[in-house]
Amino acid sequence: MTTFRRRVAEWRLPYLRPAVIGVPQASLKADSINKPFAQRCQDLVKVIEDFPAKELHTIFPWLVESIFGSLDGILIGWNLRCLQGRMNPVEYNIAMEFLDPGGPMMKLVYKLQAEDYKFDFPVSYLPGPVKASIQERVLPDSPLYHNKVQFPPTGGLGLNLALNPFEYYIFFFALSLITQKPLPVSLHVRTSDCAYFILVDRYLSWFLPTEGSVPPPLSSSPGGTSPSPTPRTPAMPFASYGLHHTSLLKRHISHQTSVNADPASHEIWRSETLLQVFVEMWLHHYSLEMYQKMQSPHAKLEVLHYRLSVSSALHSPAQPSLQALHAYQESFTPTEEHVLVVRLLLKHLHAFANSLKPEQASPSTHSHATSPLEEFKRAAVPRFVQQKLYLFLQHCFGHWPLDASFRAVLEMWLSYLQPWRYAPEKQAQSSDSQPRCVSEKWAPFVQENLLMYTKLFVGFLNRALRTDLVSPKNALMVFRVAKVFAQPNLAEMIQKGEQLFLEPELVIPHRQHRLFTAPTVTGSFLSPWPPAVTDASFKVKSHVYGLEGQDCKYTPMFGPEVRTLVLRLAQLITQAKQTAKSISDQCVENPAGHSFLSWLGFSPTDPNGLYPANDLDEMGQDSVRKTDEYLEKALEYLRQIFRLSEAQLAQLTFALGTTQDENGKKQLPDCIVGDDGLILTPLGRYQIINGLRRFEIEYQGDSELQPIRSYEIPSLVRALFRLSSTINRRFAGQMVALCSRDDFLGSFCRYHLTEPVLANRHLLSPVGRRQVANHARGPRLSLRFLGSYRTLLSLLLVFFVASLFCIGPLPCSLLLVLGYLLYAMAMTLLTERGKLHQL
Repeated sequence: MTTFRRRVAEWRLPYLRPAVIGVPQASLKADSINKPFAQRCQDLVKVIEDFPAKELHTIFPWLVESIFGSLDGILIGWNLRCLQGRMNPVEYNIAMEFLDPGGPMMKLVYKLQAEDYKFDFPVSYLPGPVKASIQERVLPDSPLYHNKVQFPPTGGLGLNLALNPFEYYIFFFALSLITQKPLPVSLHVRTSDCAYFILVDRYLSWFLPTEGSVPPPLSSSPGGTSPSPTPRTPAMPFASYGLHHTSLLKRHISHQTSVNADPASHEIWRSETLLQVFVEMWLHHYSLEMYQKMQSPHAKLEVLHYRLSVSSALHSPAQPSLQALHAYQESFTPTEEHVLVVRLLLKHLHAFANSLKPEQASPSTHSHATSPLEEFKRAAVPRFVQQKLYLFLQHCFGHWPLDASFRAVLEMWLSYLQPWRYAPEKQAQSSDSQPRCVSEKWAPFVQENLLMYTKLFVGFLNRALRTDLVSPKNALMVFRVAKVFAQPNLAEMIQKGEQLFLEPELVIPHRQHRLFTAPTVTGSFLSPWPPAVTDASFKVKSHVYGLEGQDCKYTPMFGPEVRTLVLRLAQLITQAKQTAKSISDQCVENPAGHSFLSWLGFSPTDPNGLYPANDLDEMGQDSVRKTDEYLEKALEYLRQIFRLSEAQLAQLTFALGTTQDENGKKQLPDCIVGDDGLILTPLGRYQIINGLRRFEIEYQGDSELQPIRSYEIPSLVRALFRLSSTINRRFAGQMVALCSRDDFLGSFCRYHLTEPVLANRHLLSPVGRRQVANHARGPRLSLRFLGSYRTLLSLLLVFFVASLFCIGPLPCSLLLVLGYLLYAMAMTLLTERGKLHQL
């Protein structure tokens, strides 16, 4: 910041304070179009420094929108998601210094915060579930919206939130990731290098510090601080999904002998606000079914009573319930950039929560002397993140395309599952590259996040069973998940958590009346802590029922159903390894030059080739080696996790039905024999969909009427067909007479004018087989071969080579005809000799 302040001082030297009173808002807006970016920022710094808050608050909403873009996505603002230091270093550095947590923009926020200004934020741009809830006059459970909803006067349009400057700024900053249009595919931007991604990291490091306390806000007056936001009285009563609790901050201060004992207690609300806004804007997206699962019976009853009591008291008719609930079902597809930013948030939250000292980490050490920041570290993940992240991950697992881009979601999920990776006391891996054992201290985290491990693992299994594991990118994802879950002691902790959940409720009198309702995980950490629960089984059940509802049907990860899925996955892994090896062998036998000669027509082609295009074909033998390595290790990890025996894996390999033909490559899809013929099994459908196997299907109709190939010119093929049909009709009798001769001329004509007879031709059909009558076709001329790109290119190549030897087109054509006549005569003799041997 020293460099930036020096620049500001240099900018201020020639600057004279304007004589007019008030911020030159019109001039700033005009300059935002006409002046270069550096000059605009220079003018903004001058305005922020020289004008008081009562004049700056009028330009604040415009300034925030001009930076982060409009909420409807039309205006892109400074386009921070595409701004990179290596592409635009000057603009990047200026923007980063201006928006830094200690920079001029945040100084403006704190200057307005000190005067308690409020700014209206339209509810219509909030995430779908929140928007629909507020429009139904039902307050969401997050305290972020408490005492902020402002209803319009009679005849007014829209609902608004009355936000303080810090909230308003963070709302816009977080929503710019969602509301702005996705980056075009042609624009290759690395998210981790963009200004937006780096700003998120800076804000997290500043307001959620892993060391020390939250820095105090910048203030225009010496020794001044920005006050915490004061509560506002709602203009209309609400039914709330969450319970209103006494502020933990107030409770903390009331037990201190001096309010100034811990300065962080004054400013912890900024950290809480930042995290709540990020979670609400980035994770609060899911379908209607998921939303209904979150609601406890008590909450639903409260909402029902509220609707019945206030339906007749509203000045304007409320939005119909069906219409409001329909808003939950609006399509929301997170982008890869969105997922990467959420992963950054999760990684920092783990580091933030793990920065507690060992003597502070235990809940038993809670005391009134514990600082709010320490309590916030303890509550950040379970209170703010867990529930919404679980629903967000479920949405991604169910709606993300079955392609390699799912890797971003996968890594986000795996980052959350491994908080020990971000612990300050993490140990270095051993020299033999063996994964380190997961300490028993993480057992409570595993148990209290059981569904994150078990249900989402089942969701990943179902995705993996539908993907092409021959692809190196898909094989890598299976390997990554298997490697994480195979960490020593992790599977045992997950299994222990399942045992705690599945154990029956014994006769414990004080537990018979308790309901497993959803904990207020999204509630403010400034709410009183619930009573300490020492019963681990009750904690696990509260977690599961809180996320899935009391009527959920839990499928154990180590139960027979999931074990069957794992065995199916192991079977597909084994098959994918065989397929990758077959493709590798085929690439070795058919080098790159062979395909070019085949395209030119100098070598045979296989139009019904077994293996379709695959990224293995593009990346070569190295990808085959990587795929085989990933799948081999993934299979070994799955064997360790689920204790599969070598005999079971060997039986799976045998059960694949690896019946192959003599060249060891062509395999039929997995199927069973039914009354009407072959019936595909689910495994066979998977094999066909992913191009792993196929039935041998060949064209058995008239060769002149077969579909036009990709290597043929459609218009030329059709013209040649009409020409040959005309010739065949006009000279049919002469051709029959020539082909009926028993001498060499007859054999020569038969070689060119008749098709080889395909004996024992069968019609392949699921309903059985039947012999197909051979329709005898008379002699005919076929000119279709002249409509092929390969034939024409070959002729052009011959003429070009002939021109190099000073051979003109006419002599070259005569040589070609002569050469073909010699070739045709030789083939005629060989064909007749072959027929004699067959007789």
